[in-house]
Amino acid sequence: MTDDKELDVLRGQIDEIDAKLVELFNRRVALATRVGQIKHAAGESVVYRPEREAQILAHVRELSTGEIDDASLLLLFREIISACRGAESRTRVAVLGPEGTYSQAAALKHFGHQVEIVTALSIEEVFRIVDGGDAQYGTVPVENTIEGGVSNTLDAMFESDLTICGEVHLPIRHCLLSLAENAGAVREVLAHAQALGQCRRWLAGHIPGAAMRAVASNAEAARLAAADAGLAAIAGENVAELYGLNVLEKGIQDMSDNTTRFLVIGRNPVPASGRDKTSIVLSAKNRPGALFALLQPMARHGIDLTRIESRPARRGRFEYLFFVDMAGHRSDDDVRTTLAELEENAALFRLLGSYPMAVD
Repeated sequence: MTDDKELDVLRGQIDEIDAKLVELFNRRVALATRVGQIKHAAGESVVYRPEREAQILAHVRELSTGEIDDASLLLLFREIISACRGAESRTRVAVLGPEGTYSQAAALKHFGHQVEIVTALSIEEVFRIVDGGDAQYGTVPVENTIEGGVSNTLDAMFESDLTICGEVHLPIRHCLLSLAENAGAVREVLAHAQALGQCRRWLAGHIPGAAMRAVASNAEAARLAAADAGLAAIAGENVAELYGLNVLEKGIQDMSDNTTRFLVIGRNPVPASGRDKTSIVLSAKNRPGALFALLQPMARHGIDLTRIESRPARRGRFEYLFFVDMAGHRSDDDVRTTLAELEENAALFRLLGSYPMAVD
């Protein structure tokens, strides 16, 4: 068989597979639509089921033979799930704006593109939009591998009655964007405070004479930089096209594996998926060894403490809140027992949510 004939055969087989995929995609959407009709008839209005979607993604990853890498496979299935969800109802998701923020990218990674994005002026406004019902969910940054916790999100989470419904891990690759042709012409660099911190060493080494200014978001920095050639923004490469900016430098973050973890917030608690996290906030009673004693139930019941971070309590001098993430769901016997003991012994205790771990 000549090369041309073999190519024709292979392309014919690909065409056959594509036809089957289209048929299967349509069947899947039809089945998902029927599921939605049954739920609606039963009085259930919730379309997004984070525990079910996490189970599907974990399952298809296990089924894969490795011909396609996990990231590509999960991207495909997230969009398939998004299309099926969108056939029932268009989910509204609030994010920190304007268009082009990492929060928007995290929302689209998690929910797929069949959603309606609602932009907010601040992280606090994301919480208000979801709490007020103008969006069903929100996506907010909570911690970064370089700069640690995002204080605005932690404070808003403590003050809000919303619950955590999921998490997203988003690799962050910062670029220096400007109308200028080179970094030497930049007199001031704008970015979210977290992004400035994540690029601190690069900025000091490459444009030490430029001033630094924190703004509400990296996309807002790009919007401002688009009006003044003396300004530069730190943002993702995709933002350059949105705002007509030049990419002066790529990958300026101080660590190559820079990653931000985002939380998905909503109004409804999430059932167990089988691979979950539980987040709480608590404070210890003011006595020696109180925090050690407070956390002992976790060790006693074999609970994996995945993260702990302190924040000033804002109610007394040198009093602190502790934000704690643990493996497991609040409905698990060992987690339920541990939470009950923590609540009994803490000066303050609040359950922030149990939710599926990120599927990467």
